[in-house]
Amino acid sequence: MSNTCKNLEGKVAVITGGAQGLGEALARRLDQEGCKVVVADINHEKAAGVAASLTNAIAVGVDVTDEEQVDSLMKTAVDTFGTLDILVSNAAILISKATTEFPLNEWKKMMDVNINGYFLCARAAARIMAANGRGVILQINSKSGKKGSYKNAAYATSKFAGIGFTQSLALEMAECGVRVNAICPGNLLDSPLWVNSLYKQYAQNQGITEEQIRQKYLNQVPMKRGCSYDDVANVMVFLASDQSSYMTGQAINVTGGQEMR
Repeated sequence: MSNTCKNLEGKVAVITGGAQGLGEALARRLDQEGCKVVVADINHEKAAGVAASLTNAIAVGVDVTDEEQVDSLMKTAVDTFGTLDILVSNAAILISKATTEFPLNEWKKMMDVNINGYFLCARAAARIMAANGRGVILQINSKSGKKGSYKNAAYATSKFAGIGFTQSLALEMAECGVRVNAICPGNLLDSPLWVNSLYKQYAQNQGITEEQIRQKYLNQVPMKRGCSYDDVANVMVFLASDQSSYMTGQAINVTGGQEMR
């Protein structure tokens, strides 16, 4: 899509998990809205491919659970583009199993990426933004940050924690001119994550077919469709722009009516 009016013209944005799937789509939308984009991902090769296709972007390989790598990522953004205006903390993983069968090492890995990774990225960005007196931090959360998720306790726990951190950081950063919000998408039923992984995981966990899994999740949505990348990107642009200048500490549902709290 092309925008005649670019809502984020000249802003510098870092997006983690930007090499594929939703993260790649959000990186492309940031580019279309006029941002200089730092595409950060643990898969540097894929991130470089995305960055090369954008107007003004670089790729940085980063493990969001590594404190030094995260601090270096934010420093690279400032060194390259002069400042940091927007962080989209998107990097996350999902392992779905019954709680009684969940290995501790996998539970810890989920927490490390999904909440510790968000903390490290937000902390590094907040330090830069506070000194500038402005900035926007966005976490891509989930409807699973609002209510429990069947045989998906680790993911929901990490996402609930993300909203608690978002609200708390928003309180700390308000006086610095930095806003902190979260976006809670519904199920991206046509995304590679679902098509290549989640349908199989959920079908195995729940003892039904992949087709039945898809229908089950569609039936839970009042608007009777899955969430799309554009649905998420539209809210991201709004929250990153001055149009939402009086909003902080919010976790915005993008769920077709599935979650209303």
